[in-house]
Amino acid sequence: MIVPPSPRPGWFALLITLKGSIVPRIAQRCLMVTLLAAAIVLIERRYSDAFPSISATPFTLLGLSLSIFMSFRNNACYARWWEARQAWGQVLSEVRSFARQSQVIPNAGLRGSLLRELCGHAHALKARLRDEDEFSAAACWLPAERHGYGHNVADGVLRHVGRQCSALAVAEVISEWRYVTLEQRLVALSEAQATCERLHNTPLPFPYTLLLHRTTFVFCLLLPLVLAEPLGWLAPLFTTVVSYTFFGLDAIGDELEDPFGDDDNDLAIDAMVRQIERDMLDAAGEAELPAAWRPDGVVLS
Repeated sequence: MIVPPSPRPGWFALLITLKGSIVPRIAQRCLMVTLLAAAIVLIERRYSDAFPSISATPFTLLGLSLSIFMSFRNNACYARWWEARQAWGQVLSEVRSFARQSQVIPNAGLRGSLLRELCGHAHALKARLRDEDEFSAAACWLPAERHGYGHNVADGVLRHVGRQCSALAVAEVISEWRYVTLEQRLVALSEAQATCERLHNTPLPFPYTLLLHRTTFVFCLLLPLVLAEPLGWLAPLFTTVVSYTFFGLDAIGDELEDPFGDDDNDLAIDAMVRQIERDMLDAAGEAELPAAWRPDGVVLS
């Protein structure tokens, strides 16, 4: 996730900065279109009589339609990104609530173990959303072996914590309504995990994305044919600006569609997991806490 520096840079610095920009991802495509535009202008200048005269009206209508449909796609991708951020905000809120409500557990060692397991849940969920090994990511926070958590380690951690809370209620160490309160926090964590899994496993319909990809390329490749005659050597410049806009919007949509990865514009999940670690260890009475996650330049992962 891009974190603008403070104080905010001036307009000229924003104009030329590449850190956190989408330019590195689309530079090759923009350069290709620019070179093509220059070649078409050269051909038009040398063989102007044989060069076809193409009306700009169809391209105006196509560009307008493409802009509208691309904005719909980017809005849908941003909605996924924002829902994912809300889900991780819920994870952070619920583990803090569990830590506060678990103070009724008289056994400090058991309570500390439960809070550490919730740290393991956060690590396992992050690994699950990035298609990594969940248990390896969470192993240092978990008291049981791999088989104790099943194939879905993040959900297995919640089951394991729930069983221990249930045992405390059965043994009358905590009251029934205290157990229900703790269980509600685990249910909310399970709901947040299900939301993240839904977003991760259900991308936007591929034909829709493919259509926009192809139409964007075709539009940018054919645009120099329209601009070469009226604009001359200014055509490559205007073609570059248009291709930067369309290719950039397309690339941003690709990044936002899966908000759990490690692209610059994805969610800062590493930072949120570290915050959960710090909060749970502090609630457990640990004196030494891991350092807060800091951005690398303007990118917070």
